[in-house]
Amino acid sequence: MKTAAAALTAAAFFAGAACADPIEGAKSSAEILAASAAQDWRTLDPENTLYIETEKGRVVVALSSKLAQKTVAHVKALARARFYDGLSFYRVIDGFVAQGGDALGEKGEQPTIAAEFDEPAPKDLPFDRLKDKDGYAPEVGFVESLPAGMDPKTKRVWLLHCTGAIALGRENGRDTQSTEFYITLQPQRYLDRNLNVFGRVVQGMEFIQALRRVSPPEKKGDDLGDKIVSIRVAADVPEAERTHLEILDSARPVFSAYAQSRRNRPEAFFYYRPDYLDICQLPVPVRTVPSHDE
Repeated sequence: MKTAAAALTAAAFFAGAACADPIEGAKSSAEILAASAAQDWRTLDPENTLYIETEKGRVVVALSSKLAQKTVAHVKALARARFYDGLSFYRVIDGFVAQGGDALGEKGEQPTIAAEFDEPAPKDLPFDRLKDKDGYAPEVGFVESLPAGMDPKTKRVWLLHCTGAIALGRENGRDTQSTEFYITLQPQRYLDRNLNVFGRVVQGMEFIQALRRVSPPEKKGDDLGDKIVSIRVAADVPEAERTHLEILDSARPVFSAYAQSRRNRPEAFFYYRPDYLDICQLPVPVRTVPSHDE
């Protein structure tokens, strides 16, 4: 039986009660971010940002402006038609996904769009590659701060199923994407290149994680899960009601330094430093900026 004297409290654990030697001259990720300049951050484009309003709070989604563009346009059109207002997260599986939309098909049949599982890399694509090997993709990196994979032989690229990825669901048919979307609660990389990923939650993931776990309904009267109050394109929301955010720009040198600080943690607490980075374990920093009238 573990005695109180032998137990290591959380405070002592994170304070580094027993410490290794820090890496000489290396900065921690917190120090790197604190020293970053204004130009190291990129303001989220309101036209490529979604607000998912839940009863628990606002979820902010950064949409890709380079990849899955048919999917992005399709979802924005649905949001602008207020298709999702009053629907629900009707399939929430612990450790897997939170799926939302029209659970019982009461809004009628909707248009489908073609697969954008992966696509030819645009010539001007800003692919900021990590040096680390990956089990699911020949290369991984970031496209405008969104996790992405690339095959340099075929020149094809795709967005990854890291935590917070948002994608359209489908039937078995390749081109059956329509209205139902899901958000990953944990990395689900085996789904890469099998569904249309079109963005990622950058704020409010705690509200998605807090959704009530529920199975898909089979008939009217079944539990439909927690409500989707609305989904809006940020550009359509009055300026004063927007969430003003900026994200660390993956094209900037500071992002590379930040990634390196997570690859080998320089803090004295860490004894083992693997010189490796799992892309889904690299949180991309986002910060709030004052609105124009503040």
